[in-house]
Amino acid sequence: MSHSPLPPSDDVAANLAEVRARIGTAAEQVGRDPRGVTLVAVSKVQPVEKLRAALVAGQRVFGENRVQEAKAKWTDLKADYPDVELHLIGPLQTNKVKEAVALFDVIQTVDRPKLAQALAAECRKQNRWPQFFVEVNTGEEPQKAGIPPAEVGAFLAACKADYGIPVSGLMCIPPAEEEAALHFALLADLARRHFVPGLSMGMSGDYEVAVRLGASHVRVGTSIFGARQTQPAEG
Repeated sequence: MSHSPLPPSDDVAANLAEVRARIGTAAEQVGRDPRGVTLVAVSKVQPVEKLRAALVAGQRVFGENRVQEAKAKWTDLKADYPDVELHLIGPLQTNKVKEAVALFDVIQTVDRPKLAQALAAECRKQNRWPQFFVEVNTGEEPQKAGIPPAEVGAFLAACKADYGIPVSGLMCIPPAEEEAALHFALLADLARRHFVPGLSMGMSGDYEVAVRLGASHVRVGTSIFGARQTQPAEG
């Protein structure tokens, strides 16, 4: 079952330690090595002082939703902490591809052929190749981005053969009103069938469930940083 997110304290380091401990326990419950789970601290719409607190506490993998916001916050922070790994976990517009390829180490939201094609062209231009995850719309929700489960195999084949994009993993955001475990199990099955190693699934309310079902990456924000401010629009 999913759990409600712990009300985080104002101590980012303590919150991080708690989340890491919970990841470790969940992994050990199913015989997994906790080191096989990457904690992506979701830093979108969080002030720089909270990011610095997490960096001081040793966190090095962060997730951002918006290219422009990430660029504004992380250009200086990455200069101070060059070993930071930055993940794009929000939707990517094709007109932001150039900046995204330059800034991010992992792009988790490859969700349509036009974007895959644009990313491949820009990667060749910059000679920089982030890791790519394909976003899967496991709930087949019409308002959500992502590849429908039945089309994942064909899209992965096109990424390799037509676009020249190496895919490292699959990512999903389950429908809010449904049991997340069912969607995590579906994503894990798709990854197994198509020989994709990475699985980005699980957020503050359900990351322990995701770890028990095989997540390689969990995206946790509120349980580390507290409630977010309003998300700004991106021009």
